Amino acid sequence: MFNYHKRLFYPIHVERQDPEFANVLIEHYAGIDSELSSAIQYFNQRSNISNRHVRELLGIIAAEELGHMELISVAIKKLGGPPLTLANAQGVPWGVEHIDQSLDVLNMLQVDIQTETRVGRLYEQHLEMTNDLNMKKMIKFLISRGEVHKHLLKKAQKLIRENGLPEEFNELIYYYKMSLQVLK
Repeated sequence: MFNYHKRLFYPIHVERQDPEFANVLIEHYAGIDSELSSAIQYFNQRSNISNRHVRELLGIIAAEELGHMELISVAIKKLGGPPLTLANAQGVPWGVEHIDQSLDVLNMLQVDIQTETRVGRLYEQHLEMTNDLNMKKMIKFLISRGEVHKHLLKKAQKLIRENGLPEEFNELIYYYKMSLQVLK
């Protein structure tokens, strides 16, 4: 399922080192509403979903979230941040309690939509905490990818509620793949 590409999803450049902002970004690395939390939650949920299309969607989104985590780690390093551990900016270790483990697929997708919303809000707050145009661009990129995820999760939820046809579920994966074309 996973492929590792040396190339990042998005190029990371910084205007100057900013250890304070690097510390802010640690929340996105391993905080409650972090890329780590999202990736683990989606990966775990996909193991409990019988619909193969939704299972595939959660798997590819989980893989992308790990890519976002890598972007954040590179940004933190370039900004002159501390060595990374799986802890938030206050040093509190990441824990499994940060992820939803419900088993109902509609509830899972609703929680995932809420997760993407919270993550987006956190990025929006942090967008205002830097004057580095490159960091602002990276954060806007991550916000836009979260919006794509949220749109697809809502569509998956709707299709499950309405007993969608297999070709409608196939569109989820097609739309996801097409959303990546703008990244090339």
